[in-house]
Order: sequence, then C-alpha cells, then structure tokens
Amino acid sequence: MASQNASEDGQMYLIQVDPVRRNISLALTQIFVWPFMYLIFLMLLTFSRKEAFRTDTRYILFGHSLLVDLMFLLLTDLVVLLSYNVVLIPLHFCVPVCMLMDTITVCAPLTIMAMCLERFVAICMPLRHNAISTSRRALMVILMIWILSFISPFVDMLILVSTASREYMSQKTHCHYEIMILEGIRRFARGLMFILGMLIILIIEVVCYVMIFLAARAASSDKKSASKGHRTISLHILQLFLCSAEIVCPYIENVVAMQYDIQTYLTVRFVNFLAFSITSRAVSPLVYGFRDEKFYAAMVYFLGCKINVISSDTDR
Repeated sequence: MASQNASEDGQMYLIQVDPVRRNISLALTQIFVWPFMYLIFLMLLTFSRKEAFRTDTRYILFGHSLLVDLMFLLLTDLVVLLSYNVVLIPLHFCVPVCMLMDTITVCAPLTIMAMCLERFVAICMPLRHNAISTSRRALMVILMIWILSFISPFVDMLILVSTASREYMSQKTHCHYEIMILEGIRRFARGLMFILGMLIILIIEVVCYVMIFLAARAASSDKKSASKGHRTISLHILQLFLCSAEIVCPYIENVVAMQYDIQTYLTVRFVNFLAFSITSRAVSPLVYGFRDEKFYAAMVYFLGCKINVISSDTDR
C-alpha cells in the first residue's frame, strides 16, 4: 500500500516538475490529437454512408481499425487532460477506463493482422476469396478480436477485486494500467506475454506480406505494377514498425531515467508518446484511406457535398 502511494506521489511529481513544460506538452498533445480525430471521424462517416464499404470485408476491417484508433485517441486525450491538470479520480472509476484502453491497445495489432490475412486470401487465393471473405465472417472476426483483447484486462480486474483492500479500491489516483497490477512479477509476466503476442503477430504478418509480394511480382508483367506492390509492402513494414515500437519505448525510457536527469527523461517519454502512441496510430489508417482510390474518391465526394450544403445555407 505504501509503495503504491509512493508510486503515485512520484507520478504527480513527474507531471508537476515544470509548469511551463507541462503546459507546452499539453498544448502539443491537443495539436496532434484533434486534427487526427477529425480526419478519422470524417473517414468513419464516409465508411458509414456507402453501402459498398459496409459489405466489403476489406473495408469492414478498415472501418473497425478507424473506430479503434478514434476510441484510443479519445481515451488517451482524456487521461492526458486529467493527468496534466492533476485531477485524481476514484480508483473504481479508473479501472473500467484502463480496461477499455488496454482492450483497444490489443485490438489494433489484431485488426492489422486480420487485414493482412484478408489481403493474403484476396491475392494468393483469388478464386476462393469471395467464399472465404464475407461480411458475416468479417463481423465474426471483429467479435473474436474484442473477446481475445478483453481476456487479459478482465482477468486482471477479477484478481484486483478479489485481492485488493477496500481502502485501496476507494483511494483516488491517476488512470494508468499499473493500478490494476499490484505485484511486480505479474507486471513482468504481462509485459512478456504482450511481447510474445506481438512477435507472433509480426511473424504472421511478415510471412503474409512476403507471400503477397511474391504473388504480386509473379503476376505482374510490367514494372509499374511491381513498383506499386513494392511501395505497398514498404508501407506495411513501416506500419508494423510503428505498432511494434511501443513495446521498446518503456525500456528506452528506463535506461534514460537511470543515466540522465529528469528533464531528459520527461522529454524522451513525451516524444515517444507523441511519435508512437499518437502519431503512429493516427497516420496508418489515414495513409491507408488516402492511398485507396475508391475510398478517397468517396471521401472527397462526401466532403464536397457537405461544403456545398453549408455554402447554400449561408447564401440563404
């Protein structure tokens, strides 16, 4: 109990260490988060307005990735606002927020893997693609992704409720997942399981993308198609790197904390937060949406209709 309180005091110290830096960090976070949320929300509206997208497995999974990233950005921004303004809330209110954020965090790479497998079937098994990739199966896959992602936080919640004291559950704190895991060995095991899971996903995705690249190169008769396939594979590799980099960030921050001063540690932690927790999750779906000619055309048409409606209302 005392160690937990000491940890919370240390976190409050890190947040309040420099009011100027704190305000700058908070402002930069809002500058990064809200434009991305607006674009993702616009893409979700585009997806919901066109029936062809809602019945295509590829776009259903893409729409799910957009929803997951939007929820992640909203919850992350909420937690940042509460933390940087030193707002403590009861722990039993933090637990559902932490469970949802952890579920969404796991949903993202699983959804990317599902999109990868769908492309693998479409390119490497084109004759069976329509039979395998149906909208119903896509919804079933999304349901399975949420169930798998929810298992770990649900188990942690059950252990917390059954082992924590009433005083601990009633205290006020910042919302971070470590409040649900009191034992150090369980934190280590959780991190190890997450790393192993990500490695398995990475292996599956790399194998799929290599097979897709080989199939695309074998089917291409001109350099233009081969070049387009190469750019697509390069984009996928970049996305995998950005999604996997979050695993390495805490270890880098621990090394910086041991060897440098607190300001350097806070700077590195904030840069990692913007680069890998915010920007990486927002850029990937945006790049996918803008590169897809069919989806981009529908989004431009939808945005143009909205602008015309606003202009006609203004003229009246």
